[in-house]
Amino acid sequence: MIATTAVTDAEQIGYSLANLDEVLFGCLDAIAAKSVFEVGAFRGDLTRALLDWAEPSGARVTAIDPAPEPELLELANRSDALGLIRETSHDALRSLALPDAVIIDGDHNHFTVTDELRVLADRSPGAELPLLIFHDVCWPHARRDRYYDPERIPAQQRQPLARDVFLSPEEPGVAAGGLPFPCVAAREGGPQNGVLTAIEEIVDDRDGLRLARVPAFFGFGAVWHRDAPWADAVAAVIEPLDANPLLERLEGNRVFNLARRLALQNELERQRRENAELRRLLRAMLGSRAFAVGEQLSRLRQGKEPVFSREQVRRALRG
Repeated sequence: MIATTAVTDAEQIGYSLANLDEVLFGCLDAIAAKSVFEVGAFRGDLTRALLDWAEPSGARVTAIDPAPEPELLELANRSDALGLIRETSHDALRSLALPDAVIIDGDHNHFTVTDELRVLADRSPGAELPLLIFHDVCWPHARRDRYYDPERIPAQQRQPLARDVFLSPEEPGVAAGGLPFPCVAAREGGPQNGVLTAIEEIVDDRDGLRLARVPAFFGFGAVWHRDAPWADAVAAVIEPLDANPLLERLEGNRVFNLARRLALQNELERQRRENAELRRLLRAMLGSRAFAVGEQLSRLRQGKEPVFSREQVRRALRG
């Protein structure tokens, strides 16, 4: 829910798919979902919203995450309606009975998303395919891989890496400031790069699949088979927002200003650290016997106020 993310998203980045709950739950209601997988549950922000949605109907929610955060573990311990599978999607989606809907919001790279989609499409051909819901089908991960653990990705399927960098929407490489990321593709675009790239390839490769994309809060995507009994009901929910040009402009403006704000915060923090170090050095100079002796010698030799005195240091520290 929005109230949940407002508590956990202190920077107001809008990182959680819970920000799109009207669309998400509209789609789940349209298919009368009784079972939902959430691939990549992180701290459980969306998981909590899913449990609230599921309670009236008794629907079952299963979170799939190989390294759940403490908040998600606590939520799983408190809720009988939540199953927690501590496996990668690569393993879990191959072994578990498939649900009515799968929310894919895990490792945001071409290799992983392609593998997830191929497994789901092979196990549930045609109209049997669950409703597939995705996050991050817009900037920055639509056309740029992110890696939680790059060593899990085969070297030939992995983009050249950039570590501990900033991304900004106007820069296809890495930026001087913006949204921070520990490990991403060094450049945006090109083959086998990004979440949306992987989804589009599978949709183009399989007959009867429909892709819709809502360009808000980093992008909501949905894929379903046109012959599914609930296909028209899902389309009625999502198609009015699909690639909506107004939403495209609003999201572009949002991420541009978000990146600029974070870049400014990064620069202010850098200046704060530099100023703190300078003040530490100035205080050390005030307490330095050598500096005091040098000031006295300068007065004796020049017969006037030295160029750099302890009083000047004190004034600088007071300012």
